[in-house]
Amino acid sequence: MAVRVMEQALYIHIPFCKAKCLYCDFYSIVPETRGIAAAYVKSLLKQIKAINCPLKTIYIGGGTPTVLGFKLLESLLEGLKGFLRPGLEFTVEANPESLDAQKIALLKDKGVNRLSIGAQSFDDNKLKGLGRIHTAKQARQAIERSYKKGFRDISCDLIFGFYNESLNSWQEELAQAVSLPITHISCYSLTYEKKACLFSLLKKKKIAPLDEEICGRMYQIAIDYLRKKGFKQYEVSSFAKQGYISRHNYNYWQNNPYIGLGPSAASYVDGIRSVNVSDTLEYIKRFKADKSLIAFKEKLSAIDSARETAALKIRTNEGINYRGFKKKTGFDFLGLERAREAGLLSDGLIKYVKSARENIGIKLTRKGFLFCDRASSALV
Repeated sequence: MAVRVMEQALYIHIPFCKAKCLYCDFYSIVPETRGIAAAYVKSLLKQIKAINCPLKTIYIGGGTPTVLGFKLLESLLEGLKGFLRPGLEFTVEANPESLDAQKIALLKDKGVNRLSIGAQSFDDNKLKGLGRIHTAKQARQAIERSYKKGFRDISCDLIFGFYNESLNSWQEELAQAVSLPITHISCYSLTYEKKACLFSLLKKKKIAPLDEEICGRMYQIAIDYLRKKGFKQYEVSSFAKQGYISRHNYNYWQNNPYIGLGPSAASYVDGIRSVNVSDTLEYIKRFKADKSLIAFKEKLSAIDSARETAALKIRTNEGINYRGFKKKTGFDFLGLERAREAGLLSDGLIKYVKSARENIGIKLTRKGFLFCDRASSALV
């Protein structure tokens, strides 16, 4: 009998940007070394060729994948064509200023069927304050142009909680977003990461963070407004029209395996989590020398993997089904997490999912979505 090879989700990190956003702490660089992008793509193509399992999703993120020159982007996409098949979700992240008509046509021609466009805002002053280099008009044009070229699965990222933002301006941004031909919206609260420039401005008291209560109200506005406009919340930060959830990201929240290529990219295969070195030149150097690309690796115990599954699945709208949890992890959820569950229930962060006769699981309450990180970390 033939052994079925498990399908994997593939993430490819493109670590290049035209400029570093003020809030960003993801690994990315503004390439100054001539030829670094070409050398990097060459190494990726060899790694892609070595993948010996079928893929269920492909996600090229960054950084800014569309900052690659046309020929390099074409070469990368061509190297993935052997994995394409009906039903595979193929996403590429794009920033408005680098998504021209020629690249949209290329992406469409090479089998990409989902675009994630980093608008972040439809307010020019806010965009400038975030360190974005595109305008609100460019963001709208990128989305509309992509739709006209045939893309029907378009996601848009938005940030709320900017330090001088109002409830009315956030409501207006949401209205602009839903007026566009998009099927998925990711809403993220602005965070002041220690490695990001905004944190430095915060420490110097040149800016002051928005009141937490106002940020909470913005999040609730997003939940209510997007629901009315046909976008169902299926994860803490993710809203989608029927049939348009991000299957790649949902794979993470189910704690299923994935492969990560590129500097800082993570993989989770056979219960082993690993993270690659966070340096593009070092990554290329190690690959050429046939040395390990991994900076960190750990083998999760069965119980740690089960708890991590709980911490991830609680983020989703469906929550944790007791029977499904045991089938996936081998552990009885109540036997593993009863005390923690009781604490989250008493704090009003979770509620029971009930059948006609019994409790069959738990999920976040409205308050729980607001304090998701607290609920999630309690289950690890």
